[in-house]
Amino acid sequence: MASKSARRSPSSSSPFSLAERLFSTGDDRRAAKAVEDGIVRLEDQLLAETVFHDGMAEVSARYLLDAGGKRVRPLLAFLTAQLGEGVTDDVVTAATSIELIHLASLYHDDVMDEAEQRRGVPTAHTVWSNSIAILTGDLLFARASKLLSILGERAIRLQADTFERLCLGQLHETVGPRAGENEVTHYLQVLADKTGSLIAASAQLGILVSRAPSEYEQPVFDFGEKIGIAFQLVDDVIDLAPPSDATGKTAGTDIRAGVVTLPLLYLRRDAATDPAAADLLARLDPEAIASTPPAQVDALIAELRAHPVTLETQVESRRWAADAVAALDPLPDGTVKKTLIRFAATMVERSA
Repeated sequence: MASKSARRSPSSSSPFSLAERLFSTGDDRRAAKAVEDGIVRLEDQLLAETVFHDGMAEVSARYLLDAGGKRVRPLLAFLTAQLGEGVTDDVVTAATSIELIHLASLYHDDVMDEAEQRRGVPTAHTVWSNSIAILTGDLLFARASKLLSILGERAIRLQADTFERLCLGQLHETVGPRAGENEVTHYLQVLADKTGSLIAASAQLGILVSRAPSEYEQPVFDFGEKIGIAFQLVDDVIDLAPPSDATGKTAGTDIRAGVVTLPLLYLRRDAATDPAAADLLARLDPEAIASTPPAQVDALIAELRAHPVTLETQVESRRWAADAVAALDPLPDGTVKKTLIRFAATMVERSA
């Protein structure tokens, strides 16, 4: 399910602004036009698929949809589909299903995380109740399943495998690492399951549904999973950034909420041999933060932001992005491959 640090303002979240950054040359514009047309059709289908014969269900299902979103997953499906028959009606249907799954996971995650904001608006469970938010997510999952059912058994199995990973990722995040398990390894696997799996499925569905050569499925799947991990690691760094119009949030939202991120895990590792790291870690303890004046908490977040562990997290995100790009080697040279590489760079260079 969507990772905890995906709680962002809707500003700078237009899919068209993202597409503009990905396509640069005249030849690329044909691919860009196909993606942009696909996004328009996707938005129409998302509206159609969130119509219910129940006023409450429709209002709650439309709530986060109306709050916006980057549509990263559909964009990726529309891009990989151009290795096959292009952005067909079936590809738009597959992308709509994936976006509904993503949207559904946000409702569930916010209940699990006790989050107060999502995409710049109060979370659904704070507007209504936990039960309404969970049931809304379930309704959206049901709609996504009905959509994919018309695309054949392989599409259904891919969705089922992805949904299983989403649930396991959430479970493992909730339970935490087993005794003796490396905390960083555990954390990265959670990111792979909760975020990477759905991005990977989006890329693979673009290949599968467009009838592109089957040998392209694994490369784009590997790309999607790895870039999903990189994406979330960048979020861990963005969480520590000072407030700005781009993010519209308080610095250190995750840390203040007691959510473990990679900079904090690296700090725990260093604390075993570095007294200064141990001291900062103690001051960042959730119970300590709860009794610390807000101005001092701001200073603590700034101290963590300036600590080498944050730079190390940035380096790790770039390593995953580089691995994602390397996974694309089997793809033919051309606009799609070049744009996927640019997509990876855009994901790790963003500031919101």
